Amino acid sequence: MLKYIIQIGLLLLTITAISAYQELGMLADNGKQNAPYFSLPRLDDADQRIDLSSLKGQQTVIYFFAPWCSICKYSMPNLDKLHKNGDLNAIAIALDYANPQSVRQFSQGLNLSMPVLLGDHITAQNFKVKAYPTYYVIDEHLKVVERSIGYSSELGIKIRL
Repeated sequence: MLKYIIQIGLLLLTITAISAYQELGMLADNGKQNAPYFSLPRLDDADQRIDLSSLKGQQTVIYFFAPWCSICKYSMPNLDKLHKNGDLNAIAIALDYANPQSVRQFSQGLNLSMPVLLGDHITAQNFKVKAYPTYYVIDEHLKVVERSIGYSSELGIKIRL
């Protein structure tokens, strides 16, 4: 029995260490860091843009994904469900895509209700995105208050809010 408890403890320690390592170099999440400015076209209407200032006054999850990312395919519906239910405001920003059609196919396959924006390498650089999925939670004053990389369940997202 003690052997299994030690193994579980080591597994949890390893997972925590890997998670902390992955988050190195991300934007600070202490509530003092301003979210980088962006103004990006919507996937469903490239003439319409969403910029950072439009998110002021509401806590928002900014979710970065790539259409080829298999973890994103399983994680995004969790975030979208919370968005659909009105539990949180969320936007998804596509990065590292071949063309808008690949993003459109990915998004339609998941039947997403949250806005999907078309990002670029400057957006990825400004938000220090190095892996997918990456997300940041910004508060009503546009300060970064939480960050994460990888799969997130509905419960995991709610805990971070």
